[in-house]
Amino acid sequence: MKKLKIALFLMVCMFWLAACGNSDSANGDSNAAGNDNAYNLVADGKLTFAASGEFKPFSYMEGSEMVGFDVAVGEAIAEKLGLEPNPQRAKFSGIVTGVTEGRYDIAVASHTITEERLQQVDFSEPYYYSGPVIYTRTDSDIQTEDDLEEKEISVARGTTYLEVAEQYTTNIPQVDSDVVALQALASGHHDAVITDDVTGFTAIDAGLEIEGRFQLGVADQAVAVNKDNSALLEAVNEALEEMRESGELAALSEEWIGGDITEKPEIEE
Repeated sequence: MKKLKIALFLMVCMFWLAACGNSDSANGDSNAAGNDNAYNLVADGKLTFAASGEFKPFSYMEGSEMVGFDVAVGEAIAEKLGLEPNPQRAKFSGIVTGVTEGRYDIAVASHTITEERLQQVDFSEPYYYSGPVIYTRTDSDIQTEDDLEEKEISVARGTTYLEVAEQYTTNIPQVDSDVVALQALASGHHDAVITDDVTGFTAIDAGLEIEGRFQLGVADQAVAVNKDNSALLEAVNEALEEMRESGELAALSEEWIGGDITEKPEIEE
Protein backbone atom coordinates (compact mmCIF):
# COMPACT_ATOMS: atom_id res chain seq x y z
CA MET A 1 0.00 0.00 0.00
CA LYS A 2 2.86 2.36 0.86
CA LYS A 3 4.49 1.70 -2.51
CA LEU A 4 1.16 2.36 -4.24
CA LYS A 5 0.82 5.73 -2.46
CA ILE A 6 4.37 6.69 -3.48
CA ALA A 7 3.66 5.72 -7.08
CA LEU A 8 0.46 7.78 -7.12
CA PHE A 9 2.29 10.74 -5.61
CA LEU A 10 5.00 10.55 -8.29
CA MET A 11 2.37 10.38 -11.04
CA VAL A 12 0.62 13.49 -9.68
CA CYS A 13 3.96 15.33 -9.62
CA MET A 14 4.69 14.32 -13.21
CA PHE A 15 1.28 15.53 -14.40
CA TRP A 16 1.74 18.80 -12.53
CA LEU A 17 5.18 19.45 -14.08
CA ALA A 18 3.87 18.60 -17.54
CA ALA A 19 0.96 20.98 -17.10
CA CYS A 20 3.31 23.78 -16.05
CA GLY A 21 5.54 23.15 -19.06
CA ASN A 22 2.59 23.24 -21.44
CA SER A 23 1.33 26.41 -19.81
CA ASP A 24 4.72 28.12 -20.22
CA SER A 25 4.94 26.97 -23.81
CA ALA A 26 1.45 28.21 -24.53
CA ASN A 27 2.24 31.57 -22.99
CA GLY A 28 5.40 31.86 -25.09
CA ASP A 29 3.52 31.05 -28.29
CA SER A 30 0.82 33.50 -27.29
CA ASN A 31 3.39 36.26 -26.75
CA ALA A 32 5.01 35.60 -30.14
CA ALA A 33 1.65 35.57 -31.83
CA GLY A 34 0.70 38.68 -29.91
CA ASN A 35 3.54 40.65 -31.52
CA ASP A 36 2.42 39.50 -34.96
CA ASN A 37 -1.18 40.36 -34.16
CA ALA A 38 -0.16 43.81 -32.91
CA TYR A 39 1.42 44.46 -36.31
CA ASN A 40 -1.61 42.99 -38.13
CA LEU A 41 0.66 41.27 -40.66
CA VAL A 42 -0.40 40.07 -44.09
CA ALA A 43 1.30 36.73 -43.34
CA ASP A 44 2.09 35.46 -39.83
CA GLY A 45 5.77 35.71 -38.94
CA LYS A 46 6.63 37.60 -42.14
CA LEU A 47 7.14 41.24 -43.05
CA THR A 48 5.62 41.58 -46.51
CA PHE A 49 7.08 44.65 -48.20
CA ALA A 50 6.71 45.98 -51.73
CA ALA A 51 9.31 47.40 -54.11
CA SER A 52 9.18 47.97 -57.86
CA GLY A 53 12.10 45.80 -58.99
CA GLU A 54 12.63 48.32 -61.83
CA PHE A 55 14.66 51.01 -60.06
CA LYS A 56 18.33 50.05 -60.02
CA PRO A 57 20.23 50.30 -57.68
CA PHE A 58 17.30 50.63 -55.25
CA SER A 59 15.36 47.55 -56.37
CA TYR A 60 16.01 45.40 -59.42
CA MET A 61 16.03 41.79 -60.53
CA GLU A 62 19.02 39.44 -60.51
CA GLY A 63 17.50 36.39 -62.11
CA SER A 64 14.42 35.58 -60.07
CA GLU A 65 15.64 37.50 -56.99
CA MET A 66 14.87 41.13 -56.26
CA VAL A 67 17.84 42.98 -54.79
CA GLY A 68 19.00 46.55 -54.19
CA PHE A 69 19.21 49.20 -51.48
CA ASP A 70 15.45 49.36 -50.82
CA VAL A 71 15.25 45.57 -50.60
CA ALA A 72 18.25 45.40 -48.26
CA VAL A 73 16.66 48.03 -45.99
CA GLY A 74 13.36 46.10 -45.98
CA GLU A 75 15.17 42.89 -45.08
CA ALA A 76 17.08 44.62 -42.28
CA ILE A 77 13.86 46.07 -40.84
CA ALA A 78 12.29 42.60 -40.87
CA GLU A 79 15.31 41.20 -39.03
CA LYS A 80 15.08 43.93 -36.36
CA LEU A 81 11.41 43.05 -35.87
CA GLY A 82 12.18 39.33 -35.60
CA LEU A 83 10.26 38.58 -38.79
CA GLU A 84 11.03 36.78 -42.02
CA PRO A 85 11.46 39.23 -44.91
CA ASN A 86 8.92 38.71 -47.69
CA PRO A 87 9.71 41.15 -50.53
CA GLN A 88 7.08 41.54 -53.25
CA ARG A 89 7.60 43.06 -56.69
CA ALA A 90 4.88 45.49 -57.80
CA LYS A 91 4.32 48.29 -60.29
CA PHE A 92 5.40 51.49 -58.59
CA SER A 93 2.17 53.33 -59.41
CA GLY A 94 0.12 50.75 -57.47
CA ILE A 95 2.31 50.22 -54.41
CA VAL A 96 0.75 52.86 -52.13
CA THR A 97 -2.70 51.52 -52.97
CA GLY A 98 -1.44 48.02 -52.15
CA VAL A 99 -0.36 49.17 -48.67
CA THR A 100 -3.69 50.96 -48.16
CA GLU A 101 -5.66 47.87 -49.19
CA GLY A 102 -3.57 45.54 -47.00
CA ARG A 103 -1.77 43.58 -49.71
CA TYR A 104 1.58 44.66 -48.26
CA ASP A 105 2.55 45.44 -44.66
CA ILE A 106 4.86 48.24 -45.77
CA ALA A 107 6.45 49.67 -48.90
CA VAL A 108 10.21 50.15 -49.06
CA ALA A 109 10.17 51.56 -52.56
CA SER A 110 11.81 54.99 -52.58
CA HIS A 111 8.59 56.89 -51.94
CA THR A 112 8.90 60.63 -51.47
CA ILE A 113 6.81 61.97 -48.58
CA THR A 114 4.08 64.18 -50.04
CA GLU A 115 0.84 65.65 -48.72
CA GLU A 116 -1.14 63.61 -51.26
CA ARG A 117 0.43 60.33 -50.19
CA LEU A 118 0.03 61.24 -46.51
CA GLN A 119 -3.72 61.18 -47.09
CA GLN A 120 -3.43 57.48 -48.01
CA VAL A 121 -0.61 56.11 -45.82
CA ASP A 122 1.64 57.01 -42.91
CA PHE A 123 5.38 57.40 -43.45
CA SER A 124 8.35 56.48 -41.32
CA GLU A 125 11.22 58.83 -40.69
CA PRO A 126 13.25 59.18 -43.93
CA TYR A 127 15.77 56.42 -44.58
CA TYR A 128 17.48 58.33 -47.40
CA TYR A 129 17.38 61.64 -49.22
CA SER A 130 17.21 62.32 -52.93
CA GLY A 131 16.05 65.01 -55.29
CA PRO A 132 14.80 65.64 -58.81
CA VAL A 133 17.50 66.18 -61.43
CA ILE A 134 17.08 67.22 -65.06
CA TYR A 135 18.70 64.75 -67.48
CA THR A 136 19.21 65.50 -71.16
CA ARG A 137 21.20 64.19 -74.11
CA THR A 138 24.74 65.50 -74.27
CA ASP A 139 23.93 67.74 -77.28
CA SER A 140 20.88 69.35 -75.65
CA ASP A 141 20.62 73.15 -75.37
CA ILE A 142 18.79 72.89 -72.02
CA GLN A 143 21.00 74.61 -69.47
CA THR A 144 18.64 76.33 -66.99
CA GLU A 145 15.11 76.00 -65.63
CA ASP A 146 13.95 78.65 -68.10
CA ASP A 147 14.96 76.34 -70.95
CA LEU A 148 12.42 73.74 -69.79
CA GLU A 149 9.45 75.91 -70.79
CA GLU A 150 7.05 73.72 -72.84
CA LYS A 151 9.73 71.11 -73.55
CA GLU A 152 8.80 67.41 -73.64
CA ILE A 153 9.81 66.12 -70.21
CA SER A 154 9.29 62.43 -69.47
CA VAL A 155 8.75 60.98 -65.97
CA ALA A 156 7.96 57.60 -64.46
CA ARG A 157 4.25 57.02 -63.91
CA GLY A 158 3.22 57.40 -60.25
CA THR A 159 6.27 59.42 -59.16
CA THR A 160 6.27 62.90 -57.68
CA TYR A 161 8.36 64.04 -60.64
CA LEU A 162 5.12 64.57 -62.55
CA GLU A 163 4.26 67.46 -60.22
CA VAL A 164 7.75 68.90 -60.73
CA ALA A 165 7.48 68.66 -64.52
CA GLU A 166 4.07 70.36 -64.48
CA GLN A 167 5.76 73.53 -63.24
CA TYR A 168 7.47 73.85 -66.64
CA THR A 169 5.37 72.13 -69.30
CA THR A 170 2.15 70.33 -70.20
CA ASN A 171 4.00 67.94 -72.53
CA ILE A 172 4.83 65.13 -70.08
CA PRO A 173 4.94 61.54 -71.41
CA GLN A 174 4.62 59.07 -68.51
CA VAL A 175 6.34 55.68 -68.75
CA ASP A 176 6.58 52.59 -66.51
CA SER A 177 9.90 53.42 -64.83
CA ASP A 178 12.69 55.98 -64.58
CA VAL A 179 15.03 53.61 -66.39
CA VAL A 180 12.62 53.30 -69.34
CA ALA A 181 12.42 57.10 -69.51
CA LEU A 182 16.21 57.48 -69.54
CA GLN A 183 16.62 54.77 -72.17
CA ALA A 184 14.09 56.55 -74.38
CA LEU A 185 15.91 59.84 -73.83
CA ALA A 186 19.23 58.32 -74.90
CA SER A 187 17.52 56.87 -77.99
CA GLY A 188 16.40 60.31 -79.14
CA HIS A 189 12.96 60.60 -77.55
CA HIS A 190 11.86 63.47 -75.27
CA ASP A 191 13.81 66.63 -74.52
CA ALA A 192 14.53 65.78 -70.89
CA VAL A 193 13.78 63.36 -68.06
CA ILE A 194 13.33 64.12 -64.39
CA THR A 195 14.61 61.48 -61.98
CA ASP A 196 16.96 61.29 -59.00
CA ASP A 197 20.71 61.68 -59.24
CA VAL A 198 21.50 58.09 -58.21
CA THR A 199 19.31 56.59 -60.95
CA GLY A 200 20.81 58.93 -63.52
CA PHE A 201 24.37 58.22 -62.45
CA THR A 202 23.72 54.47 -62.61
CA ALA A 203 22.26 54.79 -66.12
CA ILE A 204 25.28 56.78 -67.29
CA ASP A 205 27.59 54.22 -65.70
CA ALA A 206 25.73 51.52 -67.66
CA GLY A 207 26.54 53.31 -70.93
CA LEU A 208 23.60 55.64 -71.66
CA GLU A 209 24.78 58.82 -73.39
CA ILE A 210 22.93 61.30 -71.20
CA GLU A 211 23.96 63.81 -68.57
CA GLY A 212 22.55 65.57 -65.54
CA ARG A 213 22.22 69.32 -66.02
CA PHE A 214 20.89 70.68 -62.71
CA GLN A 215 19.02 69.65 -59.54
CA LEU A 216 15.57 70.95 -58.65
CA GLY A 217 15.42 70.20 -54.92
CA VAL A 218 15.83 67.63 -52.11
CA ALA A 219 13.21 65.03 -51.19
CA ASP A 220 12.66 62.80 -48.13
CA GLN A 221 12.32 59.09 -48.97
CA ALA A 222 10.52 56.94 -46.41
CA VAL A 223 8.75 53.66 -45.67
CA ALA A 224 4.99 53.67 -46.28
CA VAL A 225 2.77 52.00 -43.66
CA ASN A 226 -0.99 51.47 -43.50
CA LYS A 227 -2.69 54.25 -41.49
CA ASP A 228 -4.40 51.66 -39.26
CA ASN A 229 -1.09 50.08 -38.23
CA SER A 230 0.48 52.51 -35.75
CA ALA A 231 2.24 49.68 -33.88
CA LEU A 232 4.08 48.64 -37.03
CA LEU A 233 4.95 52.25 -37.88
CA GLU A 234 6.49 52.70 -34.43
CA ALA A 235 8.45 49.46 -34.78
CA VAL A 236 9.74 50.46 -38.24
CA ASN A 237 10.90 53.83 -36.90
CA GLU A 238 12.67 52.15 -34.00
CA ALA A 239 14.38 49.74 -36.40
CA LEU A 240 15.53 52.56 -38.69
CA GLU A 241 16.81 54.59 -35.74
CA GLU A 242 18.78 51.59 -34.50
CA MET A 243 20.22 51.07 -38.00
CA ARG A 244 21.13 54.74 -38.28
CA GLU A 245 22.85 54.87 -34.88
CA SER A 246 24.79 51.65 -35.47
CA GLY A 247 25.95 52.74 -38.91
CA GLU A 248 24.17 49.84 -40.61
CA LEU A 249 21.95 52.13 -42.71
CA ALA A 250 24.93 54.09 -44.02
CA ALA A 251 26.82 50.85 -44.70
CA LEU A 252 23.92 49.50 -46.80
CA SER A 253 23.91 52.77 -48.74
CA GLU A 254 27.65 52.51 -49.38
CA GLU A 255 27.23 48.90 -50.49
CA TRP A 256 24.38 49.43 -52.95
CA ILE A 257 24.70 53.10 -53.95
CA GLY A 258 28.44 53.70 -53.66
CA GLY A 259 27.97 56.58 -51.22
CA ASP A 260 26.03 57.66 -48.14
CA ILE A 261 22.62 59.08 -49.05
CA THR A 262 21.15 58.56 -45.58
CA GLU A 263 22.17 61.99 -44.23
CA LYS A 264 20.05 64.96 -45.28
CA PRO A 265 22.13 67.36 -47.40
CA GLU A 266 22.20 71.07 -46.66
CA ILE A 267 20.75 73.14 -49.49
CA GLU A 268 21.24 76.82 -50.17
CA GLU A 269 18.18 79.00 -49.72
